[in-house]
Amino acid sequence: MMMIFGMFVFSIPTATYQSLQRSTSWNHANNSRFGTSPAYQYTGKGEDSITLDGSIVPEFGSQLSLTALRLMGDTGKSFPLIGGSGKIYGMWVLESVDETQTYFFKNGKPRLVEFSLKLTKTQTAGVLVGNVLGNIVGNIL
Repeated sequence: MMMIFGMFVFSIPTATYQSLQRSTSWNHANNSRFGTSPAYQYTGKGEDSITLDGSIVPEFGSQLSLTALRLMGDTGKSFPLIGGSGKIYGMWVLESVDETQTYFFKNGKPRLVEFSLKLTKTQTAGVLVGNVLGNIVGNIL
């Protein structure tokens, strides 16, 4: 397992990604000042996003994987993102799925399906861990 997003597992039988790009921003408001540079004030965290670029070879994986991800996106819900090493990234929404099919068989089935997913963070890992632990303790009591 490379990573899990909600109940979707990134692996050879489903879909593998070859690159993970993460972009984090912070917000700063600026105030113009006469005769000098603008003054900047930190106003909070900005957007945190991850782009996963990968491929599916239909002989080894299923194109249904992208259908499953699209169905997850249709819900509009946030899902936990957890790396294969156990790193908890927090809660993320699926913003977009891009798909490119190439190298076709005679029947029109692609030999290679490349994809790009954009995820955007909605909650921090600390909130996710707190919610999970709270649910565990609540179920025990």
